[in-house]
Amino acid sequence: TTSERTINALRRSIARLNRFAPTYISKTGAQSDIRSNQGEYLMNISIGTPPFEILAIADTGRSLTGGPTVTLPKSIIGCGHNNEGSFSEKGSGIIGLGGGAVSLISQMSSLISEKFSYCLVPFSSESGISQINFGTNAVVSGSGVVSTPLIKNPPEVFYFLTLEAISVDDDKLEFTGSSLGTSEGNIIINSGTTLTLFPQDFYSKLEASVANKIDAKHIDAPIESLRLCYEANRTAELRVPNITMHFRNADVKLSPLNTFLLVSEGISCFTFSSFQGLAIYGNLAQMNFLVGYDIENQALSFKPTQCS
Repeated sequence: TTSERTINALRRSIARLNRFAPTYISKTGAQSDIRSNQGEYLMNISIGTPPFEILAIADTGRSLTGGPTVTLPKSIIGCGHNNEGSFSEKGSGIIGLGGGAVSLISQMSSLISEKFSYCLVPFSSESGISQINFGTNAVVSGSGVVSTPLIKNPPEVFYFLTLEAISVDDDKLEFTGSSLGTSEGNIIINSGTTLTLFPQDFYSKLEASVANKIDAKHIDAPIESLRLCYEANRTAELRVPNITMHFRNADVKLSPLNTFLLVSEGISCFTFSSFQGLAIYGNLAQMNFLVGYDIENQALSFKPTQCS
């Protein structure tokens, strides 16, 4: 069922956290489909000659390789011999879109002007398919665009942002930093993680603020990674507060679609949770935004967009 797939995807996302191209391409752009898979986003990629097409998780928190590598002409592709963790039946691996030296982005950097963007469709989208763009076609511009600096922190595979605060309606909560103990580059953005995660101390304040503004029956979460759940047959039944992410120089206002998820029949849960590690801005918070990475200029842009 849909709820079972959603819950399984959430479990896979947390499990992965705990384990924590073609020869010719035009500089003006390349494009691939990106598909919703109930908590994960799968990207089409073709390998070899003749090309063999696979679907794999599009993950901005990974390099292309996760184990020993096989070197092909002008490409490095990971080859796993001791594969662990939990993956869906549809996905055949991970497409590393991170900043590491052997990620797909790094290997194509000179061909794509160090730019890529994606638009993640909501779970409820009938088509479930959008696009990921590379090169100058990936530039995010126009009305409604806000941009925040990409911060260079180790490890280089991650894209770090600076989150200054989160507003829950008119209640503004300052975010001083993650477990790294720094306020500069204190959160990573990751398309391969489903939930948005914060250290326990900050998350507890955020949860209390959100819960204080929702008048609905609180119920137990169906899985451990979810913390705040309510009885609701549709998320629209909940009168949820407005949540705004205050990144440096960029305020990103989330919709109820981003902040609450119908995880099973009659249960809607907050898409933020706690994690004792890096703070992570997950893919549910990125749905229906065009998200552009300009690595050359060290900037990340958000533009509210109907992705489906």
